[in-house]
Amino acid sequence: MKQERLALYLISFGFLFLFGCANQNKETKETPLPFYNSADFTPEWVNKEDEQFSQIHTIADFNFQNQSGNMINNESLAGKIYVADFFFTICPSICPKMTSNLEKIQAEFINDESVMLVSHTVMPWVDSVSVLKTYAEMHGINNSKWHLLTGDAEKIYQLARESYFAEKEIGLDRDSDEFLHTENFILVDGLGRIRGVYNGTIPLEMTRLIADIKTLKQLG
Repeated sequence: MKQERLALYLISFGFLFLFGCANQNKETKETPLPFYNSADFTPEWVNKEDEQFSQIHTIADFNFQNQSGNMINNESLAGKIYVADFFFTICPSICPKMTSNLEKIQAEFINDESVMLVSHTVMPWVDSVSVLKTYAEMHGINNSKWHLLTGDAEKIYQLARESYFAEKEIGLDRDSDEFLHTENFILVDGLGRIRGVYNGTIPLEMTRLIADIKTLKQLG
């Protein structure tokens, strides 16, 4: 009898364990992505009913030129999910890795018009429209999917540090005379809110980024 009771207990415990794990996985899948409202990138989960929902940090207005010579601004990306990063074409170190990883994101969503890539040059005095166009051709960049942006250096640096928190807290204390260099990829939703931060030099991080983009698409 003791053995039967023990067997029944183990079966019951196993069922509860599996059921609990299934529920936990379900809850994890249904949990929306957080918002990032500060340069320390502390994730915050804010419900629509919360007072602070209307005060969630958004990317400031911008207006830069892409590799095709077209002006790209907030309205161009309104309603789009996009991945933003900062690079320069003659970068010999981390930028080639970042570009290679973004090529994977481009390939994954090549036929999805709701997903875009936006790379801002941090060396606009070198990266003119024509230079960016050549760079795009070299790397198989789809001009309708992936914007390489150039413009006024001070405005690019201000946007990077104050809106995208590109260099985290350290960037807030710097000005446009101090060179900006970061490996971060920033995931932005259709309302211009930051929803994810990734190391752009690590291929495995692209798996997480792709998954988060798909989650954002499901959230609508």
